[in-house]
Amino acid sequence: MRPPLAYRLTFAATLASTCLLVACGKPPGGPPPTPGTPEVGIVTVQLQRVAITTDLPGRTVPFLIADVRPQVGGIVKARKFREGSNVKAGEALYQIDPATYKATYESNVAALAKAQASLRTTRLKAERYKELVAIKAVSQQDYDDAAASLQQGEADVASAKANVEMSRINLAYASIDAPISGRIGKSTVTPGALVTANQPTSLATIQQLDPIYVDVTQPSAAVLQLKQAMGRGDLQKSGANAARVQLMLEDGSVYPLEGKLEFSDVTVDQSTGAITLRAVFPNPKADLLPGMYVRAVLQEGVKEQALMVPQQAVSRDGTGKPMAYVVDAQHKLQRRVLETERAIGDQWLVRSGLQAGDKLVVDGQQHAAPGVEVKTVQWNPKPKPGTGTETAEAAPAEPAAAGN
Repeated sequence: MRPPLAYRLTFAATLASTCLLVACGKPPGGPPPTPGTPEVGIVTVQLQRVAITTDLPGRTVPFLIADVRPQVGGIVKARKFREGSNVKAGEALYQIDPATYKATYESNVAALAKAQASLRTTRLKAERYKELVAIKAVSQQDYDDAAASLQQGEADVASAKANVEMSRINLAYASIDAPISGRIGKSTVTPGALVTANQPTSLATIQQLDPIYVDVTQPSAAVLQLKQAMGRGDLQKSGANAARVQLMLEDGSVYPLEGKLEFSDVTVDQSTGAITLRAVFPNPKADLLPGMYVRAVLQEGVKEQALMVPQQAVSRDGTGKPMAYVVDAQHKLQRRVLETERAIGDQWLVRSGLQAGDKLVVDGQQHAAPGVEVKTVQWNPKPKPGTGTETAEAAPAEPAAAGN
């Protein structure tokens, strides 16, 4: 006996629905079961000794700089240096025609000899009158006149000596010498040019490059914070190395020689609110040239008990405050709000919010939520490209939580 038509239609619809679910890969019974306990990579926070540094922009400045100018006028007869070369202090650079200065010097020498000869006769006359006035052989007036003539003759000799010295100096100035040792730049005059004494335009400029200064600027607020940290004992001076400075060049490379902080200005620039710091660096190969832009890394002090955490472990909450997750003794996540001081390399220096021994979540924060039970593995940072394999190996840090 055939089943009723309604029964056959209901059976066919059920069979078709079952086939459709199987074909779509969605077996009956709802979604698949939830995965197991999430796995996160952790590091154990530890106290460490950290050198606190500051990266500041700056410019290189010559250790010594001198503009070469003539101190007497005349025609330049010769230039005695090669532009761009190194010169030594006292080395002749230019020669001015000395003819007129030599003639003046010789004339003054002759005038001195004449004054000295006249003084000799005047002194003898004064000495004779001194004896004669004692026996009333000459009048007192004659003796006074002879004594006055002697003093005038001595003054004439002194004046002649001064004229000789002045003319000798002018004759020496006809040879323009290097005032300092260093590298000399281009010459603004050639032989045959007329120069004048103390003219505003320099003939050349000499700069001493070894050692060389680096002037950097630091906000006055940062200097104040540093002093307060020193006063609280948060930072300690690092002994004789407290003033060490390193340089980053324009191309990003590190200057191989270390410098030292020379002085800190006592005046705050009113337009920028910054203080100028000056460091001095050895520059034997003249790699640093005046006016170069550099970045100086100053070691301000040492924090003996510092908490350093990887930057990728720290995120921001809805209010912008830094936060991180730690794993407690029950293998559950706790959220901590942090207070950070500064970034040092790829790590944050944490002021508060963490303690030594905390198990900080560095990898796997996508599963992180307060109270979530997790499985922990030791996190190892990825090596930088070119230093080896770039994959991080994770080793189990703790046994899996109960229920895995």
